[in-house]
Amino acid sequence: MGTTRSQLCRESLVGLAQKYLWWSSPEAALRSPNRVIAQVLELGDFDDVQRLVELFGERELVSVLEHAEPGWFSPKSWAYWHYRLGLTPYHGTPPAVPRRAL
Repeated sequence: MGTTRSQLCRESLVGLAQKYLWWSSPEAALRSPNRVIAQVLELGDFDDVQRLVELFGERELVSVLEHAEPGWFSPKSWAYWHYRLGLTPYHGTPPAVPRRAL
């Protein structure tokens, strides 16, 4: 019996969580797959980011940005991903990075 797409995505997220969310167990990290994806977008190397795009597609990456929580992205990567995914035109300014409300 072959590996389903869902199993492949889960296995990939476990590996990425171990690499990029080292302070958390993979099981705990998988409770928030968007957090794992965001951490790879923030810190990931080229190959890991390409794997995300292949597995989840750019629409899922856009969804992660749209639902990002404060602290997930630096201003630099936030701007990069908004331009890269076409959420902000090149002549435009990306929205502000999500901030914690005090």
